[in-house]
Amino acid sequence: MEIENLSFEEAFKELEKTVRRLEEGDLTLDESIALFERGQALARHCGDRLDGAELRISQLVPSSGQSEESGYGPVPFEGE
Repeated sequence: MEIENLSFEEAFKELEKTVRRLEEGDLTLDESIALFERGQALARHCGDRLDGAELRISQLVPSSGQSEESGYGPVPFEGE
C-alpha cells in the first residue's frame, strides 16, 4: 500500500515492524537499505500527520470577545 494512503496508526504500526526487522539483522545489505528507506518515509509520513493534527488543534482557541460558554472556534493560523 502507498504510504500516503495510510492512516497514522497504520503507518506507525508498519514503522514498528520495520524497525524490529532491521534490529533482528537477518537481512541482506540491499534488503536493509530498502527497509531503512521505507522506514524513513513512514516516519516522515507519521510526522506530517502529527504536524497536521497539531495545527488543527492549535487553531481551536477561545475566540476573543466570546464568553467561555460560547466555546471555541477556529482562528487564522499565523505560523511560527
